[in-house]
Amino acid sequence: MSVLVQGSVKRTLFRTAFPMLAGTFAMNAYHLADTWFVARLGTLSLAAMGFTFPVVMLLTFVAGGIGTGVTTLTSHALGRQDRAAASRLVSHGFALSMLIAGLMALVGYHTITPVFSALGADARTLPLIGDYMRTWYAGAATMTLPMLGNGILIALGDSRAASQFIMIGTLLNLVLDPIMIFGWLGCPAWGIFGASLATVISQGVGTAWLFHLLIVKHRLLAFRPAEIALIPESWRNIMRFAVPAVISMMLMPISSAVITGLVSRFGTEAVAACGAASRLEMVAFVIPMALGISLTPFISQNFGAGRLDRIREAKSLAMRFALAYGLGNAVLFFLAARHLAGFFTDDPAVTGILVSYVRIIAWGYGMMEVHRYCGFIMTGLQRPAAATTLNGIRVLVLLLPLSFLGAWLGGIRGIFWGRLATDLAVGSIGLAWVTRLLATHPGISGPVGQPAGAGMAAPAARAAATLDPNGRQLPPANVPPAPTVNPSAPPTPTDGQSASSPERKP
Repeated sequence: MSVLVQGSVKRTLFRTAFPMLAGTFAMNAYHLADTWFVARLGTLSLAAMGFTFPVVMLLTFVAGGIGTGVTTLTSHALGRQDRAAASRLVSHGFALSMLIAGLMALVGYHTITPVFSALGADARTLPLIGDYMRTWYAGAATMTLPMLGNGILIALGDSRAASQFIMIGTLLNLVLDPIMIFGWLGCPAWGIFGASLATVISQGVGTAWLFHLLIVKHRLLAFRPAEIALIPESWRNIMRFAVPAVISMMLMPISSAVITGLVSRFGTEAVAACGAASRLEMVAFVIPMALGISLTPFISQNFGAGRLDRIREAKSLAMRFALAYGLGNAVLFFLAARHLAGFFTDDPAVTGILVSYVRIIAWGYGMMEVHRYCGFIMTGLQRPAAATTLNGIRVLVLLLPLSFLGAWLGGIRGIFWGRLATDLAVGSIGLAWVTRLLATHPGISGPVGQPAGAGMAAPAARAAATLDPNGRQLPPANVPPAPTVNPSAPPTPTDGQSASSPERKP
């Protein structure tokens, strides 16, 4: 039986999430380390990093959307004990991820100037942006594959290895950054180009270790010639789940790009402050993100096994954690805002804007995590369109209109108030939606510890078997009635069948 459908829900989630704390911090530390070292080069270089953030987010979330599709289908296959299908999906998913990363990198490499000019970059920052992004695009594949492999390792119950392979790359990046940026140990002082090169090399090493884990340790990644003909079918199945996830994730960097353009109207200092604050937020989300990363494979595996009781318990636990953590983090950030700003810059203008950002927006962090968790749960329940709709409400209905309204009414700080109102509203909407979705679901699972299917009604059995081994939707099928507790007792009448009727055949 798959490891995520057994034992205490609380222990399983936190046992999976705890090793990911270091790995989640490591994922964010790539950008944080680059930002900290580049900030030593001056405000212009820091502003250039701020302009790259929306584009890096865009490509990262496209890769993450594909990873969500592969992880969801693989977790469902593992939940129904079909390892052959899981291996095929992982192998074909890796090929799809590399293909799409290569195409996007090719387009991005040749459109650096027009794209970043549209974001508000000027003649002073464009050369620095080009130095960073050309190298980053060249190593795009080393960014996408670790994101894909991370979810697969968690679905396999090997979150410790998932954390370790990410940490390898991060530690190497921390060593290479000062060497390549400032010219230590005889290396040329490459500046912002050195930051990008260090990241690509470090991610490449982590990717090599990931291949070792999936090929040698778990024997899940294997390109079999006999299955080449099945690649188009696998890609269609993956994209059926991935496209809504990609759209959902792309809304975030697109909104970030629009807001970056809006912020640029208030000067280079405002862009630098918001870029640094965005990296700081990534550190704040390390702990809740570790739990969030574990949610989709947990929900998907238990959905594959028909364990809706465990899904409901996981949802309740995750929401309570998000709210408690968000409140504590908001208090800490409010009190330490000026000290945190000093970590990045000594420019008084940048410091003032950064402090305002942190002291206003941090009060919505708890509900922002509630919103994220709701999206993970919807995806695990094979409702990716619902997750996309929730993100669409956040970005198109709330965030962008409120940001422009805030800028008009209150300047740069009005943008921050618009973001806070967005996070509070969308978290409430997501929580109500997921609660209703689980309350009205037709499936009823047995108690924790009971084998999947024991004591389950026919609707739950149908809900648990919605996909075939290739991930395709199955039509509703007749399901035999649940077995009676006493095998020697006469059959219990079911709806539409009297006690004297012939026994219904499967």
